Amino acid sequence: MVGTHRLLLENARQVVLVCTRGERFLTRAALSSLAVLEDASLVVGTDGFIKAIGPADAIQRQFSEETFEERIDCSGKCILPGLVDAHTHPVWAGERVHEFAMKLAGASYMDIHQAGGGINFTVECTRQASEDELFDSFRQRLLCMMRAGTTLVECKSGYGLNLQTELKMMRVIARAQQELDISISATYCGAHSVPKGKTADEATDDIVKNHLPKLRELNRSGEIHIDNIDVFCEKGVFDLDTTRRILQSGKDMGLQINFHGDELHPMKAAELGAELGAQAISHLEEVSDEGISAMATARCAAVLLPTTAYMLRLKQPRARKMLDEGVIVALGSDFNPNAYCFSMPMVMHLACVNMKMSMPEALAAATINAAYALGKSHTHGSLEVGKQGDFIIINSSRWEHLIYQFGGHHELIEYVIAKGKVIYKKC
Repeated sequence: MVGTHRLLLENARQVVLVCTRGERFLTRAALSSLAVLEDASLVVGTDGFIKAIGPADAIQRQFSEETFEERIDCSGKCILPGLVDAHTHPVWAGERVHEFAMKLAGASYMDIHQAGGGINFTVECTRQASEDELFDSFRQRLLCMMRAGTTLVECKSGYGLNLQTELKMMRVIARAQQELDISISATYCGAHSVPKGKTADEATDDIVKNHLPKLRELNRSGEIHIDNIDVFCEKGVFDLDTTRRILQSGKDMGLQINFHGDELHPMKAAELGAELGAQAISHLEEVSDEGISAMATARCAAVLLPTTAYMLRLKQPRARKMLDEGVIVALGSDFNPNAYCFSMPMVMHLACVNMKMSMPEALAAATINAAYALGKSHTHGSLEVGKQGDFIIINSSRWEHLIYQFGGHHELIEYVIAKGKVIYKKC
């Protein structure tokens, strides 16, 4: 029966499938060679999901009598899955470019934090900003990420630290989920820092007794949508006991646990996350060997952030140890006022150079494994029939150029496509 489809991508030099058998993540030997088709085409249906992938001549025969809303000739080009950014803080007001100069002069993250900068500075500015002001800047940041190839992004609150501002941030994220083409995994991160005038125990009580019940109510009514709960488990912020209490309360209301752990000090956060059934833990610069083993056993993803280690001059996360132990390794940009990077191609490049990952490992970490970290690898992160039609098309005969080139990705990426719809085309 003749039908209409949304999109035909035809005659690509390479199509990087990443997975072919419905894998939810890749580890160990499966990362050594990703699934790649040569001289292939791809079809997306009007529902925005992939209908067929295969050799160009076979697709041409199969769909010779079908019609398409749009056709793109990909001759000499490569098609890859839309990139997945598994960790960002993109809703905030107040620039912190002045802090970069302080860091270059030798100030540590905690030095700046204790001087009234860092998270506390952003909190004050974000509390004062209107919802529309926050949305406008958030929208521009998401568009920058999208033009760099990201089609699914995790977005955190966390610059409110009081119920009113945290709800304002979650409404901004919900508005973007409704109005923009990029897919968003929403994270409540009210425990990003201890508010001024409170102890960690008092902040925890406020979150558990006031924030979470209100968030549950608004989530059920559809006013907001929350996927994940996050806590900054760190010395001088939230310790293991307060972190456990907040994360368990979030889990009890149906949220995935996806939190900051073992960044600046060894906290045994990885062990805690594995025990609680966390979907993912981010940072992990100071993770223990026991924590790595526990995460591997629990299938808890490690979201590594090479931009943060680079910009803060921290030691790099032990990516090779994690990969060798069978941990599900994912990547994120950690976009925030302290680590201002929109580009997952640059994140992958840094992961290869500074964390000694291979290019296939980095691409898997920025696609299928990052999608797994967000609980979305059944629909995102690879090019397989039945998955959402999110792609990037690069003007190169080899997909590795997306990582090999350091910068200049805006010249390399010709199209970004979400749900079979072109959402960016290079002029």
